[in-house]
Amino acid sequence: MSKQPSGRMSMTSSRGYEEMKQYWEKNRALSRPLSPFLTYKPHLVMSMSLTHRITGVYLTVVVSGVSVLMLCLPESYPYYLQMIKDLSLGPAILTGMKYSLALPVAYHFLNGIRHLAWDAGYGFGKKDMYTSGYLVLALSLAISSMMVFML
Repeated sequence: MSKQPSGRMSMTSSRGYEEMKQYWEKNRALSRPLSPFLTYKPHLVMSMSLTHRITGVYLTVVVSGVSVLMLCLPESYPYYLQMIKDLSLGPAILTGMKYSLALPVAYHFLNGIRHLAWDAGYGFGKKDMYTSGYLVLALSLAISSMMVFML
């Protein structure tokens, strides 16, 4: 014998629905925004977390895009490298192009290590978060500069 749906919510889901309804009514009465993070004043930790996500997407698109492009092009890599050299781009443009890849790589790698430390339970104090944030920024700039000028 199978049970037919009665069209009523079970006691558990009804209670959950009422609690949710009370929660949203309280938030409306207090004039709380639906998405409060959009109204927060930006700070270092929030900005770096967002930048970490952006650099991850950027690197995925750039590396994947260049890889697929190189697979689809008829000539080999040295041929296209020589084409870029033949454009005689100024040193400022070449340096900028190098930084556009080196800085996201260095930043994403170092900030990823910072996130792994957080996953292990370290560095959650406010002072620790800001210290590690500034350290990641400084090391990212130093390492990317080494990559641009020494390689």
